[in-house]
Amino acid sequence: SRGLPTNAIFGFTMTLRKLIRDHRPDYLGVVLDTKEPTFRQERYPQYKAHRAPMPEDMVAQLPYLDRLCAALRIPVIRLAKYEADDIMGTLARQASAAGVQTILVTNDKDLSQLVHDPDVAMLRVEKSGSETREVFVDEAGVKQKYGVGPDQIVEWLSLTGDAADGFDGGFGIGPKGAVLLLEQFGSVEGALAGWEQVKRKNYREGLQKHSEDILLARELAESDLHVPVTLALESLKLEEPDRELAHQLFTELEFNTLS
Repeated sequence: SRGLPTNAIFGFTMTLRKLIRDHRPDYLGVVLDTKEPTFRQERYPQYKAHRAPMPEDMVAQLPYLDRLCAALRIPVIRLAKYEADDIMGTLARQASAAGVQTILVTNDKDLSQLVHDPDVAMLRVEKSGSETREVFVDEAGVKQKYGVGPDQIVEWLSLTGDAADGFDGGFGIGPKGAVLLLEQFGSVEGALAGWEQVKRKNYREGLQKHSEDILLARELAESDLHVPVTLALESLKLEEPDRELAHQLFTELEFNTLS
């Protein structure tokens, strides 16, 4: 009633509540980006530079994310210069070393590269019209979706580029072409070294003329699994929400079905 947009925070609230209700994880954390430029933007200023600024309606809701997580007693993890993906990957790697299975709740295809670890899987929350469905993605699921396994996702992205992140890769090489090249050569280095053997002209020229773009794309696409964060499982242990804080927040936001 005060004119504050609440659609994003309401959707985020409902997603978190559903995850907790349906899956009852032992540990749960929310990983967010920061405003500071990341190391990838320092390396390649055009990285994500083409994206439009965040809509003002969304910016107005950001402060409520931390308040919501505090009310639900879910830790928020963020670190300047690192993307949320890198933090998630690093924590997943540490969790695997500790014998803990990790589910990465994300729709970002870049993180498919982590699923080659048997203790790591992805949970995608996909929308189709008004319907929402959850899709678990394991190693076989990555192969089915992209045509390559998790161990080749970075190679695949370096050949196709990633329009969402603003790096090109090999011009003229699409997802199917990248799969064919990796099947033929096994790696980016193999494809770049054997470009003269490629029969299709646009693939051949993409490898020949854009080798630097391809190598840069691989550098940008690869997750940094050595972010200076330490997994503290006890701090991520799922707890009951702070019902008083949650009631105050939901009343303030006029989430009448929740308050």
